[in-house]
Amino acid sequence: MSGPYPFQKSVSLNRRQAMLSTMTAAAATFLTEGQSDAAEVSSDDDRKRSPKSYKMKKSINLWAFPYPDRMSLKECMQLAKDAGFDGIELNYDLESDLSPKSGPKELTAIRRMAEEIGIEIGGLCSFLFWPYPLTANDVERRARGMELATKMTHAAHDLGTENLLVVPGSVHIPWRDDYPPVANDVCDERAKAAVTKLLPTAEKLGVSMNIENIFFNGYIMTPMEMADFVDHFDSEFVNVHFDTGNIMMFQFPEHWINYLGKRIRNVHLKEFTKNGTDYSLETFRPLLDGTTDWPAVIEAFDQTEYDGYLTFEYFHPWLHYPEALIYQTSDSMDRMLGRTTGRVV
Repeated sequence: MSGPYPFQKSVSLNRRQAMLSTMTAAAATFLTEGQSDAAEVSSDDDRKRSPKSYKMKKSINLWAFPYPDRMSLKECMQLAKDAGFDGIELNYDLESDLSPKSGPKELTAIRRMAEEIGIEIGGLCSFLFWPYPLTANDVERRARGMELATKMTHAAHDLGTENLLVVPGSVHIPWRDDYPPVANDVCDERAKAAVTKLLPTAEKLGVSMNIENIFFNGYIMTPMEMADFVDHFDSEFVNVHFDTGNIMMFQFPEHWINYLGKRIRNVHLKEFTKNGTDYSLETFRPLLDGTTDWPAVIEAFDQTEYDGYLTFEYFHPWLHYPEALIYQTSDSMDRMLGRTTGRVV
């Protein structure tokens, strides 16, 4: 009672408290209603994510990471896991942890490392089909290509994955000046011969050779040609590795998916923009930063009952804060698949 008007002071305080209580209650009601409305909208608001939920698995290729210069293989796997990916696709080359230098012991150790981290190895692919094409005019290069493809098949088995990406042949390789053009019919004959020779090993090891649609190399230019090529072998171990970006320059992935159907065993998601004129690897973009009709593409996969890996393939790890690309991609895929991202949206 320090003031001369204790009663008036008390009344003033009570009024303020009453006003604050009323305002607080009103704000709480408004926020609760707003959150309810937001929840109702967000479940089918296609500005935020797909209104439909899909069950495909999220995966990312190792090329999106600054490996091996700035991150170890274990760090890449852990980052993929932390970012919310179900799987990671690894790459076979001549020098890294995944190369001819690594035998069953080393590759099995990588498999166990992935198991301990809790991430699946969704597949194995390689750039080695370009310097050592299975359809090259040079007999020694063809032989080396077959040798490496055989090693890749064994490596996939040792890593615990059933998926090996295979580029069976090329009429032309525009980014290499050491590959003379191969006639279309000769390319087709050599490609089929190569896969036929590789098939017994793949069948024995339980590894599916998944034929990738490249398009840029002038071979297997339509979904009909791809279906004919795969069906030629009449084997459960020859399937399709479908790449959404490779045919985007002149065609549309959803059309290929509808035609190829259950032949598709594994998938690369590559964003592409039809707005540019650059036909190099720079044409491929981070997911959602292009002209791909992703709702149509994902729905097409769903219509074929595909529930395997959707692997983001990107060849340019970010120079600064490379983790950002990994988390951004995971978030984009969540939205494409109609999943909650765990972030405030």
